[in-house]
Amino acid sequence: MSNDKRLKDRVAVITGGAQGIGFGVAERLAAEGAITILADVNTAVATEAAQRLAGQGYRAEALSVDIGDDSSVAELAKAVDRKHGRCEILINNAAIGADTHIATMKIEDYHRIIRINQDGAVRMAMAFVPLIRKAGEGRRIVNVASIQGLRGWPNQLAYATAKGAIVNFTRALACDLAPDNIMVNAIAPGFVDTPMSILPDGSHEYDSDWFRDIYVKYGRIPLRRFGNPADMAGPIFFLCSDDARYVTGQILSVDGGASATF
Repeated sequence: MSNDKRLKDRVAVITGGAQGIGFGVAERLAAEGAITILADVNTAVATEAAQRLAGQGYRAEALSVDIGDDSSVAELAKAVDRKHGRCEILINNAAIGADTHIATMKIEDYHRIIRINQDGAVRMAMAFVPLIRKAGEGRRIVNVASIQGLRGWPNQLAYATAKGAIVNFTRALACDLAPDNIMVNAIAPGFVDTPMSILPDGSHEYDSDWFRDIYVKYGRIPLRRFGNPADMAGPIFFLCSDDARYVTGQILSVDGGASATF
């Protein structure tokens, strides 16, 4: 890992930063010198995660947010503004998962996933763009989409719909913010080892026979393994770095090659 601290003193807000991809990203950005704000609905877990980063000598803090609630997002933006007066980097990562099939789905379940997974990123952007405009170099927004937002997927109607919206939200927002020299991009993860991959019975999705047969044995994922948060953090760091100063409106699949076999 670089010792140059390429994100030195840049304020980075990561939603869903307490665990999974969010924590992996927070750790990487902090190691690169960023002041990382782990924004999460689970304040206790976020606080413990921020303390772990601080124990490594990184600058990290935890703040509470429910990205599905307008007032909660507004309070988060005010808190960051009061303490830092700016925000260089916004990572829209927080999301929830749930199986939804058109034959059995309740409309309230659909709306809940859209409210958090889709509208949450819009709320965060609306609240934080003024803070990002106040920042200096390296102004970035990175959204976490999914390969489910690029392809059809059974039993994931609401989740896939929301992530598909994030894909085009990223492109449209990039066009809006290009005159301000704010880069907006997204990654589309494939299968990643996070708490969301734990099934209701407590087993791991990637330990199942169907996953190992189709995606590992027969190479539906060419790299023949699921990803981990660090695999996502590297590409996100690139998109936040000065090397990505001419990259905007792009969706980078980070899936071990899975989308190449569809």
